[in-house]
Amino acid sequence: MFFRNNQGSHGSLGSIEVICGSMFSGKTEELLRRVKRAQIGRQRVQVFKPEIDTRYSADHVQSHDANRVASRPVAKAKDILDFVEDTTRVVGIDEAQFFDDAIVDVAQKLAFRGIRVIVAGLDMDFLGRPFGSMPTLLAVAEEVTKLSAICMVCGAPASRSQRIASPVEAKGKTNDEQILVGAKEFYEARCRFCHDPKSDNANATS
Repeated sequence: MFFRNNQGSHGSLGSIEVICGSMFSGKTEELLRRVKRAQIGRQRVQVFKPEIDTRYSADHVQSHDANRVASRPVAKAKDILDFVEDTTRVVGIDEAQFFDDAIVDVAQKLAFRGIRVIVAGLDMDFLGRPFGSMPTLLAVAEEVTKLSAICMVCGAPASRSQRIASPVEAKGKTNDEQILVGAKEFYEARCRFCHDPKSDNANATS
């Protein structure tokens, strides 16, 4: 069931903002920037992330540059609805590509309740394919920000994530498994032309 905020001013209406891009493009950094600005504005903020993302901290969302904010890890997307408090005005969701398909419905319901929903995630997996529910989130969002990293081969803007770990280094994962949570030990950013998903070193995504 959707709950629509009938207040007249545009600022009081709920919305969905999606921040996407490759690994190391600053998605989480941008999510944290927006969350912290909302906190400075004395808005009640809650941040969520998938339970499987324990790279830096079990109960924080943290960027590769070590900036972080307290968050609640959840196993399933629908669990977010159980934890959002009545006074919350902004909800941040990191690594949205790892959530099940219900993440789209969750974001929609929160927005119709008058909440500003800020979602960050990878739009493509390590093979360059659309990742999880991110394409649908991009379609239903009021605002989309696509960030780029720097290609580690040629220095051009990078839009893709290259797996660089071997199967052994990737903790027993096979070459074609879509989800492997990691950072610089498993991935690097690549541009369209330097990205090689069929490479012998292409063995991990985030």
